[in-house]
Amino acid sequence: MPPSNADASGVVEGNQPFSRDDVRALLLGPRNALYARADAVRREHVGDAVYLRGIVEFSNICANDCIYCGIRKSNPNPHRYSIADDEIMEVARQMQRWGQTTIVLQSGEVDAAVQNERIARLIERIKRETGLAVTMSAGNRDPAVYARWRDAGMDRYLLRFETSDPAIFARLHPDCSLAARVACLEALRSLGVQVGSGFMIGVPGETIETLIDNILMVRDLDLDMVGIGPFIAHPDTPLAGEKNAYADDPEICFAAIATLRIVDPCLRIPATTAFDALFPNTGRDLALQRGADVFMPNATPSRYRKDYLLYPDKPCVDEGDGNCAGCATARIWSIGRFVGEGPGHSPKSMAKAAE
Repeated sequence: MPPSNADASGVVEGNQPFSRDDVRALLLGPRNALYARADAVRREHVGDAVYLRGIVEFSNICANDCIYCGIRKSNPNPHRYSIADDEIMEVARQMQRWGQTTIVLQSGEVDAAVQNERIARLIERIKRETGLAVTMSAGNRDPAVYARWRDAGMDRYLLRFETSDPAIFARLHPDCSLAARVACLEALRSLGVQVGSGFMIGVPGETIETLIDNILMVRDLDLDMVGIGPFIAHPDTPLAGEKNAYADDPEICFAAIATLRIVDPCLRIPATTAFDALFPNTGRDLALQRGADVFMPNATPSRYRKDYLLYPDKPCVDEGDGNCAGCATARIWSIGRFVGEGPGHSPKSMAKAAE
């Protein structure tokens, strides 16, 4: 059973945070009880609304060689592309009609002055011409670049730390260190941007202790949003053929979402696409029923999607433009939830702004 001294607010007796033992007990305890508790905590702290945040994968050009990623620079197979600003703006306008209140601009990492300024102007245009909130996800950048994007209107930034283990991180990311990644997250926090991060579950070399550390790192970073998902080996990377470390217990991914919700109740937690890859047609629904409160439909124009495969068998690649939005809405209503109105900003950030 979950630890008896830990209540739904995320603290234990004496107002102390969850300990390693508390987190371990949640992850390894009875799953149905864990899921029910996480769903109750979610309802109490963030409600039944599910916010739609459409992802536009606007470029698959990347300067990095992360050994698990399908768009790594050494992979010759993807056709490299960068979507023109006018086409992105057309998608943004459509997203408003689809009931999506946030555009997530995601790309490979190319830290070049011309590209950084182009993105700043695009953010300004989106804010000027639409009512969408803007989340950027474009890797490590200099703090001055983050500040420029914030001043242009960027509301949030998503940068996953992927693993709390520095040695595993170094093996996965030959172009970066965990310390550098955390420094970026701290720079974003200092700028007043809503900060999202997260991790993969089951990367080679991970143990249950790593997963516990990942969850505790989320809490310690005081994040606004956390996206997690299973490691799925891509055939065009050095990790081709590698099994998920929890291949015998795939539901550990849902246990991790549920535990995050209990340990840090006011997080925004998306039901990421990778859950549907692991549990076809039901994965994201189950994630929403086990602690998640955000759904991120793919709004990338369909002709580009097959070239932005971070992992194989990614869902929705063959769907037409707009289909993901309609499907997402139907799935949300089918589980007794409703689509959230407004930007769906982090409850943490809203509380801080009110202070």
